[in-house]
Amino acid sequence: MAHRIALLEEWLRQGPGLNDFVLEPASGDASFRSYFRVRCADASFIAMDAPPENEDCRPFVTLARRFGAMGLHVPRVLAEDLRQGFLLLSDLGSQLYQELLTEANADRMYGDALSALIVIQACGPTEGLPVYDHALLMRELALFRDWLVRRRLGIELDAAEEEILNRAFEVLCANALEQPQVCVHRDFHSRNLLLTEPPSPGILDFQDAVVGPVTYDLVSLLRDCYLDWPQARVRDWAQGYFQLAVQSGILGTEHEPSFHRWFDRMGVQRHLKASGIFARLDARDGKSGYLRDIPRTLRYVIDVSGQDPLLAALGEWVAERVLPAFLDSNPAR
Repeated sequence: MAHRIALLEEWLRQGPGLNDFVLEPASGDASFRSYFRVRCADASFIAMDAPPENEDCRPFVTLARRFGAMGLHVPRVLAEDLRQGFLLLSDLGSQLYQELLTEANADRMYGDALSALIVIQACGPTEGLPVYDHALLMRELALFRDWLVRRRLGIELDAAEEEILNRAFEVLCANALEQPQVCVHRDFHSRNLLLTEPPSPGILDFQDAVVGPVTYDLVSLLRDCYLDWPQARVRDWAQGYFQLAVQSGILGTEHEPSFHRWFDRMGVQRHLKASGIFARLDARDGKSGYLRDIPRTLRYVIDVSGQDPLLAALGEWVAERVLPAFLDSNPAR
C-alpha cells in the first residue's frame, strides 16, 4: 500500500503537475481500488488508485465521459495514467445518501435518484458493455453458496438442499432474463450516490456497468443492502418509478402485471449475491465491516421469498439454516 501511495504522489506531481497537496483517504471500496482526496491550496480533487494487475480503469474513463455527456453528474476525468492505474477526478463532495437520508427527505432524494436512473436506462450505452447473461447471473448466485454457506458457515449441503438452491437459482435467472434489458449501473445505491449541487445526485462506481434487467438498479436503490425502509414505502417508490419508466418508453403498460414480481425476485438474486460478496470480502480481503450487513440481506431474502410460491422453500431454508448459523457465529451482529 505504501508503495502504491508513493507512486501515486509522484504521478500527481509529474503528470497533472500538482504541488503542495495533501493526500487523504476518501472512501472505502469493495474492490481493489482505493480513493484519495487530494487537497491543494485552492482546490480539491479525487485520485483513484486501481492496481492494473487487479483492475482496469478504461471502463470507468469511457463511462464517465459517456454519462457526463448525457447530463448525469459523474466525476470528470482530469488526468489519467492507465498503465499505472491512476486517475485524477473532479471531487463531487462527501455527502453520501447513506448518511443523509431521513424520513423527511427520502421522497425528494429518491426522486432525484430515480430521475437519474431513468436517464441511465433511456439513454445509456448498450453496445460494448458486458451482458448480464445466464452464466454471469449463476456465477453471482454461486457466491452465496460458496463463500457464505460453505466457507463462512461450514454448512455441507445435502442433496435436498442442493436441489432447493438449484431450483431457486434457475427461477431467479429466468426472472432476470425475461425483463427488458437496459444499461445497468450495477451498484446504484446509497453508498454510491451523493447529495450535490444540481444536478443531484452525484453518481460514483459505475465502471462495472452491464446490459441487464430493468429492475436491477431499481432494487439496488430501494432495497438497499445498507438501509431499511418500510415495505409500503418501497412499493410506492417502485410504482412511481414504473410510471416514469412508461412515460420514458423504457417500459410499457403491458409490463405492469409482471413488474413487481420482476422487482421482488431481482432483489432476492441481488441479496444472495451480496451476502456472498460480503463473506468473501471478510475471508479474502480482511474487510470485516461488511459482515454487519449480511443479516439485512438474508432477511430480505426470507421476507420476499415467503411471498413467492416458487421461492418459498429457499426462504424457509435460509430462515431455518443460514441466518441462525450466521447469527450464532457472529453474536454481536
